[in-house]
Amino acid sequence: MEINQTTPQAAHAALTADREAVYLDVRTEDEFAAGHPAGAINVPVAFPNPSGGMLLNPDFQRVVESLLLRDKPIFCGCQSGGRSQTAAEILAETGYTAVKNIRGGFGGARDPSGQLLVPGWIDKELPTSTEVDEANSYVGLKQQAGL
Repeated sequence: MEINQTTPQAAHAALTADREAVYLDVRTEDEFAAGHPAGAINVPVAFPNPSGGMLLNPDFQRVVESLLLRDKPIFCGCQSGGRSQTAAEILAETGYTAVKNIRGGFGGARDPSGQLLVPGWIDKELPTSTEVDEANSYVGLKQQAGL
């Protein structure tokens, strides 16, 4: 399934222009707490696996479906754009029609040597926050979803 791609700057402009649009940060709770785009909500698409790698969050789809209408503009973001691509694909497969993946995510996509390949939200100096509360945290959102 082909997912529309966007840049952090274009996502920020769209989020600013459309108050119904949502930045869905799909990183882990710790990553979100360390810094995220201002106004973002956090629903991790995956969790670290103790034996290495990541395990998909079995509640991801249910939490998002309980919070966001299928026609709402959703901008999926992670650290560099990989996990958010997975999240966008999951949402598109379940009928979400206005989902975009943010290439470069929050921290930018880098090659193995650390060279920046695709600038992220922080590279473009877009508004960030470290605020975590029941309105934007995974714990609070999961509770709102009744899970």
